[in-house]
Amino acid sequence: MTRPARPARAPRADGSDTRRRILEVAGTIYAEQGVARTTSKDICARAGVNLAAVNYHFGSKDALYGAVLVEAHSQLVALEDLQRIAIGPGSPRARLERVLRLLLDRVATGRQPWGLKVLVHEMLAPSAQVPVLIRRAVKPKARLLFALVGEVLGVPQDHPAVQRAMLSAVLPCVVLLVAPRALRRDVLPALAAAPEDVVGDLVAFAMAGLSALRRRHAPAMRAPVSDRAARPRRRP
Repeated sequence: MTRPARPARAPRADGSDTRRRILEVAGTIYAEQGVARTTSKDICARAGVNLAAVNYHFGSKDALYGAVLVEAHSQLVALEDLQRIAIGPGSPRARLERVLRLLLDRVATGRQPWGLKVLVHEMLAPSAQVPVLIRRAVKPKARLLFALVGEVLGVPQDHPAVQRAMLSAVLPCVVLLVAPRALRRDVLPALAAAPEDVVGDLVAFAMAGLSALRRRHAPAMRAPVSDRAARPRRRP
């Protein structure tokens, strides 16, 4: 007698799949209710894993939240995407414009992944995992942007003007990206009505400002030291 064929077993998820599932579920819950009201039991129950899985895959609940913050920042802008543009082909201005448009993409499309809400929670009530977020997510991306903005300005990336330019040209894009949707809808309705125009105006404003800063700072960097040091002094 021929035995009926056994149904094929679904492939068993490996440790990497389980870790990813915990991370995604944790991020979703943190976005919904914040870190203070979330327990490891909540996360494991929704992820369908053993309660010990958080410690096994992340070391602790705090370390899991640190990993969630890094992933949240990656949803804002992935390091790989930023690298591809910042050190890719094109003039410095063209590359920076593409970076700004990358940051503002979700403003135009209206997409809001859980990472944005997690970062808003973190800004309103900073946790002990802020140093992890800065070290693993913010600083690597900031270094790329410092180098690119320095190219645009025609100054070294450690020139003080570079950080000031980041403050005035890049940070507004990030603020608009994480701003609550209700703020844009109720207080700034023109932003919601024409998101593509908002992106274009912000990029144009930022690039014009950087052009002005380049005219202010780059000539001084190109001038010989002797020329800068030998300026005539005014007589009293």
